[in-house]
Amino acid sequence: MTTAKTRLIVPLLLAASVVGAAAQVPTSGKDPLGSARDLYASARYDEALAVLNDMRPADPASSGLDRRSIEQYRSLCLLALGRGSEAESAIAAVVTSDPSYQPTETDASPRVRAAFSDVRKRLLPDIVTARYAMAKAAFDRKEHQAAEQLFREVITLLSDPDMGGRMSDLRVLASGFLDLTVAAAAPPPEPARKEPAVAPAPAAPQPDPNHVFTVDDRDVVAPVALRQDVPRIPPALSLQARERGVLEVVVDERGRVTTMAMRMSVHPMYDTLLMSAARDWKYQAATLNGRPVKFRKLIQINVTKSD
Repeated sequence: MTTAKTRLIVPLLLAASVVGAAAQVPTSGKDPLGSARDLYASARYDEALAVLNDMRPADPASSGLDRRSIEQYRSLCLLALGRGSEAESAIAAVVTSDPSYQPTETDASPRVRAAFSDVRKRLLPDIVTARYAMAKAAFDRKEHQAAEQLFREVITLLSDPDMGGRMSDLRVLASGFLDLTVAAAAPPPEPARKEPAVAPAPAAPQPDPNHVFTVDDRDVVAPVALRQDVPRIPPALSLQARERGVLEVVVDERGRVTTMAMRMSVHPMYDTLLMSAARDWKYQAATLNGRPVKFRKLIQINVTKSD
């Protein structure tokens, strides 16, 4: 009789323990990400990871969630389980989706933040290069608004501490193209409207003759090149020279180049040839309220090698 009772009681105790464990799962009506967060906080990393693996950004249950949120918590679980390589892949997905994202002290532990920093240091150069290529392609298609946004993103990422000051040449190019993009996107001046004969309005203030305007100044129409011949690079310099450079010039009120400086060198000897040629360049002068003004501009130089 005792043996029969024991055989009956043991299955009942096992069933009760399973029900009790299920009752402790922290669902409490939360969304899937909230449930995964609670499971993680309870050190139930495998269960939290299973919930995250079933989530997709496009699922109705995941409404309002992006891939970064899911992959962020996935990386936390994987790191807690000691699955470093898989955690690194999850972090890489977050960085690729949003290169500027870095978890704060309230978001993650020092260990996770260090892992994010290591992955960003490795991935950022390739991400920056790809963003620059997208920006340059948008610029070539004359999609100025998209190009400006991408060039600004490139410059921001190049200033990120995890870049460690790398790719300074690309910063010069991106800054130069950003200036060109802003200038190209500036609206043309409105045509003057004929007003009925009335008392003359006060004259517009005269621009300061010593001030040199740039694309950052409002209401200034940038100069237009009338003659801008770039010399070919001599064969003797071809192997040592870069294919691109950036030249800064100041164009006066008569459209003449008065000063120049290389902001990104092609080759020291070629730079001298280029600046000598720039003295003969001619522009339609920049204007402010219809009056010619001095203007500083950056010009990308794409050199042509001599035959």
